[in-house]
Amino acid sequence: MSASALASRTEIGIVYCAGVVQGLVLVTFPAASAIFTSPDGFGFDSTRYGALFVPQVVLAVLASGFAAKLARRFNLRAVLLVGFAGNVIAMALLASSRLLLGAPDLAFGVLLVATGALGLGFGATVMALNTYAETFFPASADRAVLALNALLGLGTALAPVLVAMVVAIGAWWLLPIAVAGILALIFGFALTQPLRTSAGTAHSGAAAPIDWRNLPHRFWLYAAAVFLYGIVETLNGNWAMLYLSSERGVSARAASFALTAFWVMVTVGRVLIAVISWRVPARWIYLALPILLVVVLQLAARAQGETGGIIAFGIAGLACSAFLPLSISSGGKEFPHLSAVMAGELIAFYQLGYGVAAFGIGPLRDVIGLSFSTIFAAGSLVAAPLAVVAWLIIRPPALGRVE
Repeated sequence: MSASALASRTEIGIVYCAGVVQGLVLVTFPAASAIFTSPDGFGFDSTRYGALFVPQVVLAVLASGFAAKLARRFNLRAVLLVGFAGNVIAMALLASSRLLLGAPDLAFGVLLVATGALGLGFGATVMALNTYAETFFPASADRAVLALNALLGLGTALAPVLVAMVVAIGAWWLLPIAVAGILALIFGFALTQPLRTSAGTAHSGAAAPIDWRNLPHRFWLYAAAVFLYGIVETLNGNWAMLYLSSERGVSARAASFALTAFWVMVTVGRVLIAVISWRVPARWIYLALPILLVVVLQLAARAQGETGGIIAFGIAGLACSAFLPLSISSGGKEFPHLSAVMAGELIAFYQLGYGVAAFGIGPLRDVIGLSFSTIFAAGSLVAAPLAVVAWLIIRPPALGRVE
């Protein structure tokens, strides 16, 4: 995987290091679910906990959708810097919420602003990072995007472990403070670099306003795929800890290990698939992952004890691993003139799916009275149509072999 002459080592380092930190930021909130829902913490119920993520989804969708327009008016570097700033604000507000432990209603308002800033940061940053990865390595875009998302997965895997560590010492707020400092440092480095994109990829993808009526029909297949995937991934990533601790009698510490196993296997899976895609056509990997999800969600619904939870959610992480990055890179390869648009809009549809699961599970629990095990089992009803959509995407050789 050789870099384009367009990018320096420093620029490549900024993009891929930012991927790790963005993953850490993204999962810090769900990894801290025990703090949000514990009577010793903020004491939120499932519905209020899920509602925390509504501003994140709304701002992430808006940021992803308008990122291409902002890149057209200014440049992609401006989009990336806006994303970094949003992430810094989110972490600063999360840390400051510790001062409001005795005022849960006021804390809830502050945390809503924090997740909104996270949504802005995530939507802008991930769109820009994926576009840079494709641009910096045009001859091996699939592997470049998989590598970036593997590093993002590394950050997501670190978050539950780091949260458990700072909670154990009674200073959970140290983590968002440290992450905000790292992001500020990366922001400073990014200010010193041009971070240009080639005329043939990201910039040209944003060269004209988006006309939704004229988007290729197959764009909507990719959009449906990442929307359904967002539901399934978030069911695991946001609710695994609460499920295991509330219904399976698993301690908060052990439940955090299960969440870590999920994100670790997301990362490991992305690395493994980047390797085996040299020999196995990526289109068959793309189809196999949602089929595996159908099965593993049934396993998760029946998980017993610490070991069962770790195994079930570890396999779920493997099944989730490469689907989103392959959707982004493959859509960009199929429609290279819409590279930035594909990256931004697919992240927006992923976030819509994220929002359905992040907010929707709470009312299913608190209003309808469904158990977590029933909800996880019903997740297969989302994974099954995801497999159908994946099949429709690969029917023409759109994915082909990773080059």
